[in-house]
Amino acid sequence: MNILFFGDLVGKPARHAIKKILPSYKEKYKIDLVIANADNLAHGKGVTGKTVEEVIKYGVDVLTCGDHIWDNKKQAVEVIESKKYNFLCPANLPMLDGLEKGFKIVEVNKNKVLIINLIGRVFFQKYPDCPFRAVDKILEDNKNNFDAVIVDFHCEATSEKRALYFYLNSKVSAVLGTHTHIQTADQEISNGGTAYISDIGMVGPADSILGCKKDIVIEQMLTQAPFKYELSDDNNVLINAVVLKIDNEGKAKKIERINEKNLV
Repeated sequence: MNILFFGDLVGKPARHAIKKILPSYKEKYKIDLVIANADNLAHGKGVTGKTVEEVIKYGVDVLTCGDHIWDNKKQAVEVIESKKYNFLCPANLPMLDGLEKGFKIVEVNKNKVLIINLIGRVFFQKYPDCPFRAVDKILEDNKNNFDAVIVDFHCEATSEKRALYFYLNSKVSAVLGTHTHIQTADQEISNGGTAYISDIGMVGPADSILGCKKDIVIEQMLTQAPFKYELSDDNNVLINAVVLKIDNEGKAKKIERINEKNLV
C-alpha cells in the first residue's frame, strides 16, 4: 500500500497546486491513499466548507488539522458535524470535546487504515491534553480493527515529535510531523517498522515565510507590533510531501520525501 501525505496546505496556491499535480503524483507513485494537513487551507488559517470540498474534489482522501482549527470556528464545526468528509482535528484538544474528532478508519484495498491527528503541547498556548495518553486510548479502543496506523503529530518541538515516535515504535506504521512548514531531512524507519519524519513541510508559496509575505513577518520581528497575516502572491509553489510504502503487516518499508517547486 502506497500512501501520499502532503505537508500543511497553505491557501489558494496550495489548492491550485494540488489540482495540478495530484493526478501525476498518483500515477508516478502508484498511490492508494492521499492525506494532507489542512490547518492553513483557507487563506493561511483554518478551513471553510468550500476549501475542504475543493481539495477533496481534487483527490485528497483525508484531511487533518492543527492549532488553527478555530480560526474559522463556525465553518470548521459545520464541516465536522456534516460528516460528509474525512476531516480530522486533533484528538487531544479539550475545546473540541463533544465533536467527532481525532481519528478515522478508511478502507484501502481491503486494508483498514487508522489515521490519527494529534497536537503537541510544547510551545502551544491552547492547553491540549496529553498526546501520548490520547493515542494510547485510540489504539486501545480500536484494537483488532485496523491493519495500519498513520499519525499526524501537529507539533512545534522536534524533541516532542521524536519522543512520540519512539513511544509508538512498532505500534504504528508512521509518525509524521506537521506544523512548522519546513521540511526536515531526518526521515527514517525504525527496527520496529515505524516510519518517521520531524516535519513534512508545506505546500505553499515558495517566496515566503511559512506562506506569508516576507516583509510583513520581518517587520513584525523588528518592531514586535501586531500584524495581519497576508498570503504571499508568489505563484511558484513549494510542494512538500512524503510517500510511504506499507506492507500487509502494517509495517513501513519505505519513506520518500518530495521537495519540488511548481508554477501554478
